[in-house]
Amino acid sequence: MHRLQHLANRSLIARVFNQSPALVRTKARETSCLVQSIRLKTQGPVEQYGQKRFSTAEATVVLRENGKMREKSLTMDTLNPQVKAVEYAVRGPIVTKAGDIERGLQQGQKHPFTEVIKANIGDSHAMGQKPITFLRQVVALCSFPELLDSSSFPEDAKQRARRILQGCGGQSLGSYSASQGVDCIRQDIAVYIEQRDKGVPADWDNIYLTTGASDGIVSILKMLVSGQGRSRSGVMIPIPQYPLYSAAISEMEAVQINYYLDEDNCWALDINELHRAYQAAKEHCHPRVICIINPGNPTGQVQSKKCIEEVLHFAYEENLFVMSDEVYQDNVYSPDCQFHSFKKVLYEMGPEYFNTVELASFHSTSKGYSGECGFRGGYMEVLNLDLEVKAQLVKLLSVRLCPPVSGQAAMDVIVNPPLPHEPSYLQFHKEKRAVLGALAEKAQMTEQILNTVPGIKCNPVQGAMYAFPRIFIPPRAVEESLGISPDMMYCLRLLEETGICLVPGSGFGQREGTYHFSLDNSRKLCHGFRSF
Repeated sequence: MHRLQHLANRSLIARVFNQSPALVRTKARETSCLVQSIRLKTQGPVEQYGQKRFSTAEATVVLRENGKMREKSLTMDTLNPQVKAVEYAVRGPIVTKAGDIERGLQQGQKHPFTEVIKANIGDSHAMGQKPITFLRQVVALCSFPELLDSSSFPEDAKQRARRILQGCGGQSLGSYSASQGVDCIRQDIAVYIEQRDKGVPADWDNIYLTTGASDGIVSILKMLVSGQGRSRSGVMIPIPQYPLYSAAISEMEAVQINYYLDEDNCWALDINELHRAYQAAKEHCHPRVICIINPGNPTGQVQSKKCIEEVLHFAYEENLFVMSDEVYQDNVYSPDCQFHSFKKVLYEMGPEYFNTVELASFHSTSKGYSGECGFRGGYMEVLNLDLEVKAQLVKLLSVRLCPPVSGQAAMDVIVNPPLPHEPSYLQFHKEKRAVLGALAEKAQMTEQILNTVPGIKCNPVQGAMYAFPRIFIPPRAVEESLGISPDMMYCLRLLEETGICLVPGSGFGQREGTYHFSLDNSRKLCHGFRSF
């Protein structure tokens, strides 16, 4: 309850780093050993852990005559190097350490706190957000159709469930759908997009249901990556970025092209920076795609219409495929900001742009006001694909058969909510307003509270669900960090002393010489803010 009060009154930066050089070196060594031990839990040594897994009889079978254990066919030496290159900070070593501390608390170990607050990932329900009643009613009815005879469920929920079930094989949510998704849900998404974009036409044949937005993003990147050497595909991503992008790029052996957001200008996107990054990358790869996250993750900025126009013009001139991650489109809090979809802006730029620029836009059930991360529902709309390439995309999607049909049903509710004349309308919109209002309050509170902590500076959180404050670490502490990123050491110490689990900015990318952390504006963390 009082952990962040303690943090504000007595800066953790000062406590951790403004100490004697010997003590700083000791803590750095401890942190380095801690990170290494966490990595060893998942990376080896293979022989040691392998021995422990076998019973005596089983070990006898696998031992050779010389008494040595049979070699593993898959070891760290033979592992796909691209898998080793993948890093995903929001579930990295600090989160593993947080899990260890949680288990220790459950077993009676003593810490300066009684629970771990995981502010490392946008998982709203885990942080106490209540489900939207109508969404759960529709999914429940689809999952157990016998409930359609119950008077406990409103008729508008039943109507939607019946329509979804009619689109499913055997009228069961347990059947496979088409690889692109259930047809009636794709049609509902097209109607939603047209309404959101004030009449901009949407063709449901361009819409694909996905396993969360991540599945769609990775699928499109797979389509785009090709070539060798200087012709290898380059992918432009914002820095800071959501680590899915860098992880996917590493796995596919594509070339990551960083363009830096302007921290001094509330993390705005500067068109001159795009040109700089593009021209520099042309020397060693073939830039083919630009990725945008709007509203921003982890930076919380909302792009202006003018900025989006500049990005689209840049993509048009340089013949780049545009990927627009818009999963936080409902999460806009600043009264001076408004969400503009890339598709709508592209349409308003005229036919020369709208009919030629290749654009993939992504949405999800996991964010917004629903926060239904576990359903893994999402969709992408892909414009202006070559027809033969479109057939190849469908083929690629068919390899994973189909997205979870329960997640597709949840996605349908988000794009097809109760209408004003329907019985669930008032409750639905009351719950939606309550969630978005609370998130807006927490965003403002996060900014205000963090800016009271010595050594921390936080930009306004205009949207999304995160803040990405800068931490000013003393040069001596940076020098003594012993190969561990200073913001990693900071976050580990914060976890150990307060129980708050954050993600170091180095996992998202940042300008050299700057340090940050990312935090989800969760219920519990913001509740702690209130105690200041």
